[in-house]
Amino acid sequence: MTDVSKKTIGILQPGHAPEEVRSTLGDYDQCFRTLLGEDAFAYRSWDVEGGVLPDDVHAADGWLITGSRHGAYEDHSWRDPLEAFIRAVHGAGLPLVGICFGHQIIARALGGEVKKAETGWIAGPQTYRGPGDTRFTVNAWHQDQVTRVPEGLEVFASGENCPVAGLFQQGRILTFQPHPEFDAPYTARLLEERGGALPEALRTAIPRRLRDTSLDRLYIAELMRAFLRDPSFRV
Repeated sequence: MTDVSKKTIGILQPGHAPEEVRSTLGDYDQCFRTLLGEDAFAYRSWDVEGGVLPDDVHAADGWLITGSRHGAYEDHSWRDPLEAFIRAVHGAGLPLVGICFGHQIIARALGGEVKKAETGWIAGPQTYRGPGDTRFTVNAWHQDQVTRVPEGLEVFASGENCPVAGLFQQGRILTFQPHPEFDAPYTARLLEERGGALPEALRTAIPRRLRDTSLDRLYIAELMRAFLRDPSFRV
């Protein structure tokens, strides 16, 4: 039974973790439930990659789009319907969070541009400059980046070789290019299953960096919770 006292967050999944990761550590939607807190919100998930989208933007109080192995510029049967849904959520004034692919597809749906980065892959722990020159470190896993920011959105985070690492619009949009939902064990398992796509030097450096780096996942989780709860929140 849904707890009516909690806001419901709809999790849209345009991709899934490898089966070997899902079976032991859970899929991407479970990562977000854990990061944000099972007690913080009620949650519903939709398999967008499988062609399933909500019938109504008001099926949840706020929305979150996960990562995906696909590119936001790739022609998939579900991409255009997802972009239309993003525009409908935005038009309804509901809060929308995007992570990695979610960050990119939101930018694209609202008039931005996404391309494969000339600098190549960025993966493992990365440090970003945030609001007020704060610094935060979380895991990343991408080779695509937002190269044109939609009108009305502001860039609030950037990193080395990743100038658009976070986008914000009060009450409506909060996105991150990196993956705050990936802790060190999850990233290590992804490295085992999908690390073959990475350059060898990067692939071999990540395990040591995972061991030696403290992640600021809880800081990002608090930003996300505040944004999803409070329309007046500003980064």
